[in-house]
Amino acid sequence: MPVFPTLRTLRPGRSFARAVAFGLAFWAVPAVMPAVTPAVAQDAGHLRSPVLTIDSQRLFTDSKLGQQMADRVEQESAALNAENRKIEAELIAEEQALTDRRPTMEPKAFRDLADAFDEKVRRIRSEQDTKARALGQTNEAARREFLTRARPALEQLMKEIGAAVILEQRSVFLSAGVIDVTDEAISLLDKQMPEVPAETPAETAPRAPDAAPQTAPQTAPEKTPAAPGSPAAPDGTVQQP
Repeated sequence: MPVFPTLRTLRPGRSFARAVAFGLAFWAVPAVMPAVTPAVAQDAGHLRSPVLTIDSQRLFTDSKLGQQMADRVEQESAALNAENRKIEAELIAEEQALTDRRPTMEPKAFRDLADAFDEKVRRIRSEQDTKARALGQTNEAARREFLTRARPALEQLMKEIGAAVILEQRSVFLSAGVIDVTDEAISLLDKQMPEVPAETPAETAPRAPDAAPQTAPQTAPEKTPAAPGSPAAPDGTVQQP
């Protein structure tokens, strides 16, 4: 029996973290940091810092936009899992039926059917693998789309605080908790973009072709010339009963 692929779940990867860490800077951070750590101040309750940190995974999972985009990918994942289970059950039944017929068949006839079944299993496995890879690409595209749509809110937050860069929290060895703006970013993103746009990568990514029919197509019955007195078709032939 074929073993169909296990689908990946939404987990922001290293590429996503790096995009957050380096893609939002208005200018480059100097290669050699100054000896004095940049000051962090709070004027009348407002944070002022040139460097901020953010938990990109929580930004994705806790914001309305990220949750809705993740839900759509999860729905496609569940549908593909259900399809794989259905195909697996059908192949098991077909294999058992072929096994039951073996005692009544000529060895060569059985080998021919067994070879055709094996080829069918390989073809279906390849088709389902293609669908799984397409779903993985949809997952990555959804995260890239999320970052693109979240960027204006993050840039606004940087301007309000006077920051030059937002770093991925997991990439920072040690920092003051006050410069973590994950909660503020989630709140601002939810206000600016509470709903998923009508068109997202989860909807627009091309899907792989559906699994091929489970049985080989039947060949058309042979035709023979019409016998005298037999009702003929327009082409002058009749089908064998």
